[in-house]
Amino acid sequence: MKVLIIGSGGREHALAWKCSVDDFVKKVFVAPGNAGTGSEKKIENVFLDLNKNDEIASFCISNNIDLVIIGPEDPLVNGLSDYLQSKDIKVFGPSKGASQLEGSKTFAKDFFLKYGIPTAKYRSFDNYQDSVDHLKTISYPSVIKADGLAAGKGVIICEDHNAAKDALEYIFETKAFGDAGNRVVIEDFLEGEEASFIAVVSNDQIIPLATSQDHKAVGEGDTGLNTGGMGAYSPAPVVTDEIHDKVMNEVMLPTMKGLKSEGFPYLGFLYAGLMINNGEIKVLEFNCRFGDPETQPIMLRLESSLTKLCLDAIDNNLGSHEIKWSKMHSCGVVLASGGYPKQHTNGMRISIDNNFDANVKLFHAGTKKENEEILTSGGRVFCMTALGENLEIALKNAYNSIPNVSFDGMFYRSDIGKKGLQND
Repeated sequence: MKVLIIGSGGREHALAWKCSVDDFVKKVFVAPGNAGTGSEKKIENVFLDLNKNDEIASFCISNNIDLVIIGPEDPLVNGLSDYLQSKDIKVFGPSKGASQLEGSKTFAKDFFLKYGIPTAKYRSFDNYQDSVDHLKTISYPSVIKADGLAAGKGVIICEDHNAAKDALEYIFETKAFGDAGNRVVIEDFLEGEEASFIAVVSNDQIIPLATSQDHKAVGEGDTGLNTGGMGAYSPAPVVTDEIHDKVMNEVMLPTMKGLKSEGFPYLGFLYAGLMINNGEIKVLEFNCRFGDPETQPIMLRLESSLTKLCLDAIDNNLGSHEIKWSKMHSCGVVLASGGYPKQHTNGMRISIDNNFDANVKLFHAGTKKENEEILTSGGRVFCMTALGENLEIALKNAYNSIPNVSFDGMFYRSDIGKKGLQND
């Protein structure tokens, strides 16, 4: 069979690689892919305009694509799944309606309130002055979020009134997040430890995937601006069996039922970003796709077929699907361009020594191949991902492999997984 993966990041490299290891998969196309996907066996990059659903559908039909997996959020919010389904193309990814859960934070927060899903108190505003006036009524620290899609960077934690006012000016006046910032959500700051809870959902059926923890802040000790994610590890000790059951019963199942009640039955990866504090959980956000960089360490631990998992979800057969996980731990450390998540320079020449240990996999993200050289083409360039008998060994395997890669301005956090070691 033939598979098409939509996207170009580290998540898509991991998904494509995992599909390619299935013997029954003849070819995996990635649109547009990166230098890493372009170098894998059975994987081929293709350039398709991801804003043109008809172009993607035409490619699928002419190339006899048996399965499409959509990686990033933008095509989902733009209705790619709906369009492909209308052409009888098997696609794994939620509808445009269901994707509002990620596409609009106001929609998500109103949805949480309506269906009793635990989350922080909030207010939503579509103009600068009303939002500034609201700042006088809240306590600090507080959180301000751009309503729309901002590549994981639209969340600003504000320590005081002046910082919050600056954030609103940054969003509304300077248009830092473009149209994604035409509306903002201002919500209470939540204390605790974050975790990522990702599941495969097919209407009324759900299979939770391995737990993980992302590291959103750019700096050591979770300081600095939010990013798309600077590293992740799996499993996450903070998600105990008790917390796992709580998340399923208080978050995932009510969300599935709520979306169905709204007329948006769900098909795809469903990702709850959680804050866990003294056994209590609250939802920070929902993503309607696999997380990045959580995908990379999770795919390394997945022993059963990702392709079959997606096909069973599409065919509404999740109830009979068996998923298998390695007992080993995994982690991924993001290697980023200098200046990220703000302005950074692309086109830096990359040197890679591919002599990696068997338990290490380098997933490309912001890379491109040009005149036989690999160059940087994004803020997050790689995710150095590794397995280990425990988290400590997995981290050691990943960090010890980082010197195999170099480019001007490269930086990374040296404390990925530290919380996991403390909780283990």
